Amino acid sequence: MAETGSVKELVRKFILETAQIKGVKEVGDNDSLTDSGIIDSLGIFRLVSYLEETVGVHVGDEEITQDNFRTIADIERFVNAKMAASNQAAPAH
Repeated sequence: MAETGSVKELVRKFILETAQIKGVKEVGDNDSLTDSGIIDSLGIFRLVSYLEETVGVHVGDEEITQDNFRTIADIERFVNAKMAASNQAAPAH
């Protein structure tokens, strides 16, 4: 992982930077990011790039869904599951 901090902290940092540009100062873990207008489809692709760079997970196009990217909690759950699956797939040394 390139940056330290929990997945939730990293996602929150990215989302808050985006939200502040739109005049939103707080975002709850279960607030819908798309319904509230905090993030749009382009923002989701930026978030995916950010996660791939900072956390090191690969997100396939088919994984970019409302279920995975609706809220900060959903994103955290999705990324943690991807990281766990990646760790299980890694060969033991």
